[in-house]
Amino acid sequence: MNLDLPQELRKILCSGPGLGRSYLVGGCVRDALLGESALSDFDIEVFGMGYETLASVLGRFGRVDVVGRSFGVVKLTVGGAVHDFSIPRRDSKTAAGHRGFEVELDPDIQPRDAAARRDFTINALMLDPRSGELLDFFGGAQDLSRRVLRHTSDAFAEDPLRVLRGMQFAGRFDLEAAPETLKLCRGIAHSCRELPGDRIREEWFKWASKSRKPSAGLRFLEASGWIGNFPEIAAMRGTPQDPEWHPEGDVLAHTGHVLDAMVDLPDWRSADAETRIVLSLAGLAHDIGKATCTCPAEQDGRTRIVSPGHEAESARLAEVLFARMDVPKAIVARILPLVGNHMAHFNEVSDRALRRLARRLHPETVARLCVLMTADASGRPPLPRRVPDSVRQVRETAERLALHDAAPRPVLMGRHLLTLGFEPGPEIGRWISAAFEAQLDGAFTDVLQAHAWLAAQVDLPEPIRARASEVAATVR
Repeated sequence: MNLDLPQELRKILCSGPGLGRSYLVGGCVRDALLGESALSDFDIEVFGMGYETLASVLGRFGRVDVVGRSFGVVKLTVGGAVHDFSIPRRDSKTAAGHRGFEVELDPDIQPRDAAARRDFTINALMLDPRSGELLDFFGGAQDLSRRVLRHTSDAFAEDPLRVLRGMQFAGRFDLEAAPETLKLCRGIAHSCRELPGDRIREEWFKWASKSRKPSAGLRFLEASGWIGNFPEIAAMRGTPQDPEWHPEGDVLAHTGHVLDAMVDLPDWRSADAETRIVLSLAGLAHDIGKATCTCPAEQDGRTRIVSPGHEAESARLAEVLFARMDVPKAIVARILPLVGNHMAHFNEVSDRALRRLARRLHPETVARLCVLMTADASGRPPLPRRVPDSVRQVRETAERLALHDAAPRPVLMGRHLLTLGFEPGPEIGRWISAAFEAQLDGAFTDVLQAHAWLAAQVDLPEPIRARASEVAATVR
């Protein structure tokens, strides 16, 4: 098996003194088997060499950082890239939780024993960079070809974080977990509370930003019994939808289809990592409010399933869910407006309605809302994926008003009012707000028109109205 290594790294591994028993391990080997062509992260495990000796040897080739001393990791910067070299280790469970391990470096451990401590068989692969030999002690290559996610050993259960890693791996690589792995996960579902919030967030973020089949991650979460640790998500299972509009099934089924459709959209694929996270988490949460809002209703002589007010309820529950996931407030602030406005379809998109929508979405944008609404409309198989006409109208109107990628900004500012004779204080703030509301309604589009609008406001003192009128007249 060949792996396209950077020339500098290949030279180090093939000629570095004492590195004859060094192996590429983990994700880089897995991703090479999957046909990933642009590998950039390479992890190397070095056998038969102590930590200090390894750091000394690597120091001949580039800058060495020993930031991972307690875990036997040496970071080597060479050719503008950073590579992780590590000494194999043994882990002993000493306390509850993800961090309750005692780590013992053991350079004399055998490769098979070192591979056994990894979480899944697809991550326990090793590659000899000199001969190209693949070391596959647990059938990881076959599992990968069959799209099976299987734990490497029963030690898997000692670290509950591995279950959430399984969720994001399932989504990233479209994997189905082996029955014995799911059984093991169900047995430690209660251990989620032992995990630190930042580690929970990290795994969800990887799922949200890297998944090619997000629904596979949700299926893993449900089958493993861990969905109960995220009750807002769990409540979507069994929440019905009207079959005319949602032939795909309940709300959780719909959500999985929405997320799968979203990651296929060019706007999601081309976005930066944080924006992909925002969009995916918005897709995850956009209908969680249906669990409490859904009810039967008589419409046109027949009983329909409706969910009135679920947009606002979804935004409220999303805030609770993302607090449990330890999502930073700045990212939550981007997600909630998308969730709360995902039903903003219009029979006729007026300029006024679009301006107000763009304002409500801040700090997010109409462009991102269109991604969510398109995914929402596309997550209803066997109905075909599509861009609704209403979304096209929203996008076209936003582009015409230059509001596709930004919220409207106030035209009339405090400095304009001070020039007209306002005294500093609350009154300025009130008139700035009133002017902005008028601007959103289409009363004016620039500073000059804003002065003309001020001149017509009978509630203003006459001297200020007169000065505003003079400004507007002078420019004309």
